[in-house]
Amino acid sequence: MGKIDKQQLVRAAARARERAVAPYSKFKVGAALLAKNGEIISGANVESASYGLTCCAERVALFNALTSGKKNFVAVAVVARAPGGPMPCGACRQLLAEYAPEAKVWVADSRALAKIREFTVRELLPSAFVIP
Repeated sequence: MGKIDKQQLVRAAARARERAVAPYSKFKVGAALLAKNGEIISGANVESASYGLTCCAERVALFNALTSGKKNFVAVAVVARAPGGPMPCGACRQLLAEYAPEAKVWVADSRALAKIREFTVRELLPSAFVIP
């Protein structure tokens, strides 16, 4: 795998953010997953008038990757206009715990892409519900 640094993955998430569909909240989020083979798969949030049907950028990226046959994720970057960067919601944390349990999670504010906060999936969702 070619070395992809935090900045590259965060920039990929920032580019994905530009494709967000957020007509109601105007809160645009981009995510980029890094597979072990070096491939980057991105996604952006998609809103619905029925807010419960809205899908977060992290899940869109994960679903894009999984349905394309990708797995073995080592990192995910999430970018939005939010102080300190956007934190994944509970649903995203659960899916990351199932499909990317060893991944690093990098978050950044779209106005300060160089300031990256780092977490592990396990830090974000300790004692996750997973079926062995």
